[in-house]
Amino acid sequence: MKLAESASGNPLGLFLPFILIIGVMYFLMIRPQQKRRREAMEMQNKLGPGDEIVTIGGLHGTVVAVADDVVTLEIAPDVHVRFARPAVARVVTRADEPAAEEPAAADEPAADEPPNPAVDVRKQD
Repeated sequence: MKLAESASGNPLGLFLPFILIIGVMYFLMIRPQQKRRREAMEMQNKLGPGDEIVTIGGLHGTVVAVADDVVTLEIAPDVHVRFARPAVARVVTRADEPAAEEPAAADEPAADEPPNPAVDVRKQD
């Protein structure tokens, strides 16, 4: 008789582990995901012409126009494509930010570097 009383004595004791597991899952998985989604939506809402972006497919382009849910990108001179706004993964540079200084051209050797000793020794006909 004591065994039956102890099993049905406290229903909270049976559900407490499940409640704790759900609470831990919320703080470790659901809450950070909601925060990332809010940040992504904020970034996508701030898009404007001149911003350089990368899409979720890896396409780099410059924003030309922004409509309700459509972003028009210029991926090459006079080549425009339309994407859904949620397809924008990240903004590389904003139009209102000053551009970073570009490094010296790669084909010009620096003054302190010795010349390249590699020489083309193939026969020329």
